[in-house]
Amino acid sequence: MGSRRKARVLAFQALFSLDANPKATEELLDFPWLDEEMRSRYEEETLVFARMLIAGTLEHRDEIDKKIESRLEHWDIQRIGKVDLAILRISAYALLFQKDIPATVTIDEAVDIAKDYGSDESYRFINGVLDGIHKSGHEA
Repeated sequence: MGSRRKARVLAFQALFSLDANPKATEELLDFPWLDEEMRSRYEEETLVFARMLIAGTLEHRDEIDKKIESRLEHWDIQRIGKVDLAILRISAYALLFQKDIPATVTIDEAVDIAKDYGSDESYRFINGVLDGIHKSGHEA
């Protein structure tokens, strides 16, 4: 697994944990669920990228949630599973604010993470929402 994928998984885990156990952003950015042995398995650039995804997603959470909601048909954001929502948030952040990363990379990574951590249908749902967000950014 590449360092950026590892960072995306860490960011997803952080946002998922935040829903279950609210904590200060600074504490979250320290990855409190990683013990020293686990932390040593990550390169510094992986941790830095994960922190940037987490901080950026939290900073723009309201805007990100509005974008996600705009792509939901007959569905409320509160009904989205916490795993799927965490994946959607970090990925929507990347689509909206990390223009140097190709949208196809962001969406493919989100789909792969959903296949590993979500339900059987998560990856299809996430792909559809993110594709809609991406395409809405190119509409006139």
